Amino acid sequence: MRSVRRCSRTGCLNPAVATLTYAYADSTAVVGPLATYSEPHSYDLCEEHALRLTVPRGWEVVRHDGEFALPEPSVDDLTALAEAVREAGRVDRPVEQPDPGAAAGRRGHLRVLPDPVTD
Repeated sequence: MRSVRRCSRTGCLNPAVATLTYAYADSTAVVGPLATYSEPHSYDLCEEHALRLTVPRGWEVVRHDGEFALPEPSVDDLTALAEAVREAGRVDRPVEQPDPGAAAGRRGHLRVLPDPVTD
């Protein structure tokens, strides 16, 4: 299940209900329903900030006409959580054995370095 996303405005702890995206080429700010996933170039806003958004002179705001509402957990979210819990609890789950040919002290992309202080 996904956690509640918060408003991107500094100091605001309200839950996000809308997503703000800028179309710089068109000098437009678009405020729509909360996006399914948080995107790096968009901002999550609470209802108050989504409705009070102002833009610089010469810019246009395109705002969602309907009401903003908190997203409900979907069946997909609940199913994914249940399957993850079931998989983690399986006793017949295969345990990965380390590759004997792999270099000792190396795990994935991390390396164990010797202590630089030697006596």
